[in-house]
Amino acid sequence: MDQFEFLGKSLIWLGVVVVLIGLAITYGPRLIGSWRLPGDIVIKKGNFTFFFPLATSLLLSLVLTLGFFLLNLLSRK
Repeated sequence: MDQFEFLGKSLIWLGVVVVLIGLAITYGPRLIGSWRLPGDIVIKKGNFTFFFPLATSLLLSLVLTLGFFLLNLLSRK
């Protein structure tokens, strides 16, 4: 595989990832709600709100790890 072929395939995958991120940002809140999962920490005191998305970050990490693992398996020759 020459350099230009590798660059072309890399740009295609980057485009797919950007489209998926765009779809998630655009339509994700409608599908999931307010992006708050049951394990997220929310503390409200007066006019102060602290939000720590623990469950959301764990789920996102798991999804991204599995996605990169599958891409790694598919790209092996």
